[in-house]
Amino acid sequence: MAAPSTSQVISLYRMLLRESYNFPSYNYRTYAVRRVRDAFRLHKHVDDPKKVESLLLEGRQSLALIQRQVLVGAMFQAPKTVVE
Repeated sequence: MAAPSTSQVISLYRMLLRESYNFPSYNYRTYAVRRVRDAFRLHKHVDDPKKVESLLLEGRQSLALIQRQVLVGAMFQAPKTVVE
């Protein structure tokens, strides 16, 4: 398998952020955005192709999880908080 390209990593990062901004709840939204940014900053200097591939797989799984949670959150919306 070929090594993951930088464009794949950036694309996954953008998709994760875009999907995180769709959370209806302010608290979940800010938490998800912060976790995505922190995870990518933490692994910024990883050079091993196998490690990058495993991190991409983990990121794709997280994207699927965020998409499911956004859907569930949209179905069962809580009242807006003061911050929102």
